[in-house]
Amino acid sequence: MSMLTPPGMGGQYRITGDKYPRMRPRRRRARLVLSVVASVTALGLVGWGTLQLIDVFTGDGGTASAAGAAGDCVKQAAASASPAAGASAGTTAAVFPKPAQITVNVYNATTRTGLAKDTADELKKRGFKIGDVGNAPAKFDQKVKGTAILLGPATALKTSLPVLATQVTAADQRTEAGRKGTAVDLIIGNAFKTLTPQATAAKAITALSAPRPTASTSKKTC
Repeated sequence: MSMLTPPGMGGQYRITGDKYPRMRPRRRRARLVLSVVASVTALGLVGWGTLQLIDVFTGDGGTASAAGAAGDCVKQAAASASPAAGASAGTTAAVFPKPAQITVNVYNATTRTGLAKDTADELKKRGFKIGDVGNAPAKFDQKVKGTAILLGPATALKTSLPVLATQVTAADQRTEAGRKGTAVDLIIGNAFKTLTPQATAAKAITALSAPRPTASTSKKTC
């Protein structure tokens, strides 16, 4: 019996030749596991891609939300640009007193006689209230080289003085510290000739109260 004959075989089986059987590693199970993992991964990718396509075609997801927000911005912009929405928006109208609400003291700082009275009479015809009429105080008498000086309290700078200025071309508007009351002074200077034509002055008063555009303060939300 050969030494290569397994015991108990009784010599019936022998291994002949110079090649011997080899033990192979168990690769079939590892390959099976890899195949299963690969299949599951592939199915997951296919499912995810399918869901993405469904979102795109049905209009769901972030893209649809962004499109909706952009559409809202367009609608808001169109509404703001429409005449009905923007006719009065972004404008403001200054409020000035009417001539009947303004009391004017007329003083003559020139050497021409009767100039204060004649000017006061004309202002009265135009609707102004007339206060004192006479010669200018000493600090102004014969010292006003321009057309006129319009003098009043600090509150008159943006109220009654601009209205009175429409009647006197190139008048110098000033305020007097500590002055009380609402009356204003018209101190006629050497360059004065006559009041502004009534039609021109009336247009200037209308222009004072015309609406003017203001800067927008709305925040951009788009």
